[in-house]
Amino acid sequence: MDALIFPESETSFLEPYIPTQKPNDLPFTTLTFATSLDSQLALSPGTRTILSGPQSKAMTHYLRSRHDGILIGVGTAVADNPGLNCRIAGVGGYGGEGLQGQPRPIVLDPSARWEFNADAKILGLSKEGRGRAPWVVIRAGVVVPEERRKVLEGYGGKFISLDLNVTEARGEGKGFDWTDLLRLLRKEGLKSVMIEGGGSVINSLLEPRFQGLIDSVIVTIAPTWLGQGGVVVSPRRRFDERGSAIAASRLKDVKWHPFGEDVVLCGRIGS
Repeated sequence: MDALIFPESETSFLEPYIPTQKPNDLPFTTLTFATSLDSQLALSPGTRTILSGPQSKAMTHYLRSRHDGILIGVGTAVADNPGLNCRIAGVGGYGGEGLQGQPRPIVLDPSARWEFNADAKILGLSKEGRGRAPWVVIRAGVVVPEERRKVLEGYGGKFISLDLNVTEARGEGKGFDWTDLLRLLRKEGLKSVMIEGGGSVINSLLEPRFQGLIDSVIVTIAPTWLGQGGVVVSPRRRFDERGSAIAASRLKDVKWHPFGEDVVLCGRIGS
Protein backbone atom coordinates (compact mmCIF):
# COMPACT_ATOMS: atom_id res chain seq x y z
CA MET A 1 0.00 0.00 0.00
CA ASP A 2 1.09 3.59 -0.68
CA ALA A 3 0.37 4.71 2.89
CA LEU A 4 1.89 7.94 4.19
CA ILE A 5 3.31 8.60 7.64
CA PHE A 6 2.71 11.90 9.41
CA PRO A 7 4.52 11.90 12.76
CA GLU A 8 2.40 12.71 15.80
CA SER A 9 5.15 15.10 16.91
CA GLU A 10 4.29 17.29 13.91
CA THR A 11 0.57 17.59 14.63
CA SER A 12 0.65 20.00 17.58
CA PHE A 13 1.13 23.18 15.54
CA LEU A 14 -1.94 22.29 13.47
CA GLU A 15 -4.29 21.68 16.40
CA PRO A 16 -5.47 25.32 16.81
CA TYR A 17 -6.59 25.25 13.17
CA ILE A 18 -8.25 21.82 13.17
CA PRO A 19 -12.07 21.60 12.92
CA THR A 20 -14.18 22.16 16.00
CA GLN A 21 -17.96 22.06 16.43
CA LYS A 22 -19.64 25.27 15.28
CA PRO A 23 -22.78 26.57 17.03
CA ASN A 24 -24.66 27.21 13.78
CA ASP A 25 -25.79 25.45 10.62
CA LEU A 26 -22.47 25.79 8.79
CA PRO A 27 -19.55 23.35 8.70
CA PHE A 28 -16.09 24.25 9.96
CA THR A 29 -14.40 25.40 6.75
CA THR A 30 -10.67 25.12 6.08
CA LEU A 31 -9.08 26.67 3.01
CA THR A 32 -5.86 24.86 2.11
CA PHE A 33 -3.68 24.72 -0.98
CA ALA A 34 -0.06 24.65 -2.17
CA THR A 35 1.38 27.68 -3.91
CA SER A 36 4.60 28.86 -5.49
CA LEU A 37 6.56 31.92 -4.41
CA ASP A 38 4.60 33.93 -6.97
CA SER A 39 1.24 32.81 -5.52
CA GLN A 40 0.46 30.39 -8.32
CA LEU A 41 -1.25 27.01 -8.12
CA ALA A 42 -0.37 25.72 -11.58
CA LEU A 43 1.68 26.57 -14.66
CA SER A 44 -1.52 27.13 -16.65
CA PRO A 45 -5.24 26.33 -16.37
CA GLY A 46 -5.84 22.60 -16.66
CA THR A 47 -2.17 21.71 -16.16
CA ARG A 48 -1.32 19.45 -13.25
CA THR A 49 1.52 21.06 -11.29
CA ILE A 50 3.10 19.36 -8.28
CA LEU A 51 4.39 21.83 -5.70
CA SER A 52 4.28 20.09 -2.30
CA GLY A 53 7.25 18.10 -1.05
CA PRO A 54 6.78 14.71 0.65
CA GLN A 55 6.47 16.08 4.21
CA SER A 56 3.87 18.73 3.38
CA LYS A 57 2.03 16.23 1.19
CA ALA A 58 1.71 13.92 4.19
CA MET A 59 0.44 16.89 6.22
CA THR A 60 -2.29 17.49 3.63
CA HIS A 61 -3.41 13.87 3.90
CA TYR A 62 -3.43 14.16 7.69
CA LEU A 63 -5.68 17.22 7.37
CA ARG A 64 -7.99 15.21 5.14
CA SER A 65 -8.34 12.65 7.92
CA ARG A 66 -9.58 15.42 10.23
CA HIS A 67 -12.29 16.71 7.88
CA ASP A 68 -15.61 15.19 6.85
CA GLY A 69 -15.32 16.43 3.26
CA ILE A 70 -12.90 17.74 0.62
CA LEU A 71 -14.15 20.20 -2.00
CA ILE A 72 -12.62 20.96 -5.40
CA GLY A 73 -13.85 22.52 -8.63
CA VAL A 74 -14.57 20.59 -11.79
CA GLY A 75 -11.49 22.03 -13.52
CA THR A 76 -9.26 20.30 -10.99
CA ALA A 77 -11.23 17.07 -11.33
CA VAL A 78 -10.85 17.10 -15.11
CA ALA A 79 -7.16 18.08 -15.12
CA ASP A 80 -5.88 15.86 -12.30
CA ASN A 81 -8.14 12.78 -12.18
CA PRO A 82 -7.64 12.98 -8.39
CA GLY A 83 -8.24 10.30 -5.78
CA LEU A 84 -9.31 12.77 -3.05
CA ASN A 85 -8.84 10.20 -0.32
CA CYS A 86 -6.64 10.04 2.78
CA ARG A 87 -3.55 7.82 2.63
CA ILE A 88 -2.35 8.23 6.21
CA ALA A 89 -1.43 4.90 7.75
CA GLY A 90 -4.15 3.79 10.17
CA VAL A 91 -7.17 5.32 8.45
CA GLY A 92 -9.79 3.23 6.68
CA GLY A 93 -8.31 1.39 3.72
CA TYR A 94 -4.75 1.91 4.97
CA GLY A 95 -4.73 -0.26 8.05
CA GLY A 96 -7.84 1.17 9.72
CA GLU A 97 -11.36 -0.20 9.91
CA GLY A 98 -14.00 0.48 7.28
CA LEU A 99 -13.80 4.01 5.91
CA GLN A 100 -12.96 5.68 9.22
CA GLY A 101 -10.93 8.82 8.55
CA GLN A 102 -11.80 8.92 4.85
CA PRO A 103 -13.40 12.25 3.85
CA ARG A 104 -16.23 12.66 1.38
CA PRO A 105 -15.04 14.19 -1.92
CA ILE A 106 -17.20 17.04 -3.24
CA VAL A 107 -16.82 18.26 -6.82
CA LEU A 108 -18.34 21.59 -7.75
CA ASP A 109 -19.58 21.07 -11.32
CA PRO A 110 -22.51 23.41 -12.17
CA SER A 111 -22.93 22.30 -15.79
CA ALA A 112 -22.13 18.60 -15.20
CA ARG A 113 -19.17 18.71 -17.59
CA TRP A 114 -17.06 16.18 -15.67
CA GLU A 115 -17.38 13.16 -17.96
CA PHE A 116 -16.12 10.53 -15.54
CA ASN A 117 -16.64 6.79 -15.90
CA ALA A 118 -15.95 3.69 -13.83
CA ASP A 119 -12.24 4.01 -14.65
CA ALA A 120 -11.91 7.30 -12.76
CA LYS A 121 -9.33 7.08 -10.00
CA ILE A 122 -11.73 8.36 -7.37
CA LEU A 123 -14.23 5.59 -8.15
CA GLY A 124 -11.53 2.94 -8.28
CA LEU A 125 -10.43 3.86 -4.76
CA SER A 126 -14.04 3.68 -3.62
CA LYS A 127 -14.39 0.20 -5.11
CA GLU A 128 -11.21 -0.89 -3.32
CA GLY A 129 -12.45 0.44 0.03
CA ARG A 130 -9.74 3.11 0.16
CA GLY A 131 -11.94 6.15 -0.25
CA ARG A 132 -15.47 7.42 -0.64
CA ALA A 133 -17.33 8.10 -3.87
CA PRO A 134 -17.86 11.81 -4.59
CA TRP A 135 -20.84 14.07 -4.31
CA VAL A 136 -21.10 16.24 -7.42
CA VAL A 137 -22.81 19.59 -6.94
CA ILE A 138 -24.63 20.74 -10.09
CA ARG A 139 -26.84 23.69 -10.95
CA ALA A 140 -30.52 23.07 -10.36
CA GLY A 141 -32.17 22.11 -13.63
CA VAL A 142 -29.08 20.64 -15.28
CA VAL A 143 -29.77 17.24 -16.82
CA VAL A 144 -27.16 14.57 -16.08
CA PRO A 145 -26.79 11.66 -18.53
CA GLU A 146 -28.52 8.69 -16.95
CA GLU A 147 -25.56 6.36 -17.48
CA ARG A 148 -23.24 8.74 -15.62
CA ARG A 149 -25.73 9.06 -12.78
CA LYS A 150 -26.00 5.27 -12.49
CA VAL A 151 -22.22 4.90 -12.39
CA LEU A 152 -21.85 7.48 -9.61
CA GLU A 153 -24.72 6.14 -7.51
CA GLY A 154 -23.48 2.59 -8.02
CA TYR A 155 -20.31 3.48 -6.15
CA GLY A 156 -22.15 5.30 -3.36
CA GLY A 157 -21.88 8.84 -4.69
CA LYS A 158 -24.59 11.19 -5.87
CA PHE A 159 -25.43 14.39 -7.70
CA ILE A 160 -26.72 17.28 -5.58
CA SER A 161 -28.61 20.19 -7.14
CA LEU A 162 -28.12 23.76 -5.97
CA ASP A 163 -29.49 27.02 -7.33
CA LEU A 164 -26.79 29.20 -8.90
CA ASN A 165 -26.80 32.79 -10.10
CA VAL A 166 -26.07 32.04 -13.75
CA THR A 167 -25.63 35.70 -14.71
CA GLU A 168 -22.52 35.91 -12.49
CA ALA A 169 -21.03 32.54 -13.38
CA ARG A 170 -17.61 32.75 -15.01
CA GLY A 171 -16.22 29.42 -13.86
CA GLU A 172 -16.79 26.58 -11.45
CA GLY A 173 -16.01 28.77 -8.45
CA LYS A 174 -18.42 31.61 -9.23
CA GLY A 175 -22.12 32.20 -9.67
CA PHE A 176 -23.35 30.70 -6.40
CA ASP A 177 -23.62 31.68 -2.78
CA TRP A 178 -21.00 29.99 -0.60
CA THR A 179 -23.28 30.31 2.41
CA ASP A 180 -25.96 28.29 0.62
CA LEU A 181 -23.43 25.70 -0.51
CA LEU A 182 -21.87 25.22 2.92
CA ARG A 183 -25.27 25.13 4.59
CA LEU A 184 -26.32 22.44 2.13
CA LEU A 185 -23.26 20.35 2.93
CA ARG A 186 -23.95 20.71 6.65
CA LYS A 187 -27.50 19.46 6.09
CA GLU A 188 -25.99 16.49 4.27
CA GLY A 189 -24.14 15.62 7.48
CA LEU A 190 -20.70 17.18 6.92
CA LYS A 191 -19.53 19.03 10.02
CA SER A 192 -16.22 20.09 8.46
CA VAL A 193 -15.10 20.78 4.89
CA MET A 194 -11.60 21.21 3.49
CA ILE A 195 -11.47 23.31 0.32
CA GLU A 196 -8.44 22.46 -1.82
CA GLY A 197 -8.95 24.23 -5.15
CA GLY A 198 -8.58 25.11 -7.89
CA GLY A 199 -7.92 28.77 -8.52
CA SER A 200 -11.46 29.82 -9.47
CA VAL A 201 -12.91 28.17 -6.35
CA ILE A 202 -10.27 29.63 -4.03
CA ASN A 203 -10.49 33.17 -5.40
CA SER A 204 -14.28 33.02 -5.24
CA LEU A 205 -14.25 31.98 -1.59
CA LEU A 206 -11.79 34.79 -0.82
CA GLU A 207 -14.18 37.41 -2.18
CA PRO A 208 -14.90 39.97 0.59
CA ARG A 209 -18.53 38.84 0.97
CA PHE A 210 -17.58 35.18 1.44
CA GLN A 211 -14.18 35.07 3.16
CA GLY A 212 -15.74 35.40 6.59
CA LEU A 213 -17.03 31.84 6.14
CA ILE A 214 -13.45 30.53 6.33
CA ASP A 215 -12.46 29.27 9.77
CA SER A 216 -8.84 28.31 9.04
CA VAL A 217 -6.31 28.92 6.28
CA ILE A 218 -3.44 26.46 5.80
CA VAL A 219 -1.11 27.17 2.88
CA THR A 220 1.97 25.26 1.76
CA ILE A 221 4.54 27.54 0.10
CA ALA A 222 7.04 25.82 -2.17
CA PRO A 223 10.47 27.36 -2.91
CA THR A 224 9.85 27.88 -6.61
CA TRP A 225 8.66 30.52 -9.03
CA LEU A 226 6.34 29.21 -11.73
CA GLY A 227 6.60 32.34 -13.85
CA GLN A 228 4.04 34.52 -15.58
CA GLY A 229 0.85 33.09 -17.06
CA GLY A 230 -0.05 30.61 -14.35
CA VAL A 231 -3.13 30.14 -12.16
CA VAL A 232 -2.85 32.82 -9.49
CA VAL A 233 -4.46 33.11 -6.05
CA SER A 234 -5.34 36.79 -5.93
CA PRO A 235 -8.80 37.88 -4.73
CA ARG A 236 -10.25 41.23 -5.70
CA ARG A 237 -9.18 44.10 -3.49
CA ARG A 238 -11.58 45.96 -1.24
CA PHE A 239 -12.36 49.68 -1.09
CA ASP A 240 -12.94 51.93 1.89
CA GLU A 241 -15.76 54.43 2.30
CA ARG A 242 -13.77 57.03 0.28
CA GLY A 243 -13.29 54.62 -2.61
CA SER A 244 -9.61 54.06 -1.94
CA ALA A 245 -8.25 50.57 -2.54
CA ILE A 246 -7.28 48.53 0.52
CA ALA A 247 -5.92 45.03 0.97
CA ALA A 248 -8.28 42.20 0.07
CA SER A 249 -7.60 40.48 3.37
CA ARG A 250 -5.00 39.83 6.04
CA LEU A 251 -4.51 36.77 8.20
CA LYS A 252 -4.32 36.82 11.99
CA ASP A 253 -3.19 34.25 14.58
CA VAL A 254 -0.47 33.26 12.14
CA LYS A 255 2.01 30.42 12.60
CA TRP A 256 4.77 29.28 10.26
CA HIS A 257 6.21 25.77 10.21
CA PRO A 258 8.96 24.32 8.00
CA PHE A 259 8.36 20.97 6.28
CA GLY A 260 11.44 19.88 4.37
CA GLU A 261 12.03 22.57 1.76
CA ASP A 262 8.47 23.89 2.07
CA VAL A 263 6.99 26.26 4.62
CA VAL A 264 3.43 25.90 5.92
CA LEU A 265 1.43 28.97 6.91
CA CYS A 266 -1.54 28.64 9.27
CA GLY A 267 -3.86 31.49 10.12
CA ARG A 268 -7.38 32.86 10.28
CA ILE A 269 -9.07 35.55 8.25
CA GLY A 270 -8.60 38.92 9.92
CA SER A 271 -10.70 42.04 9.70
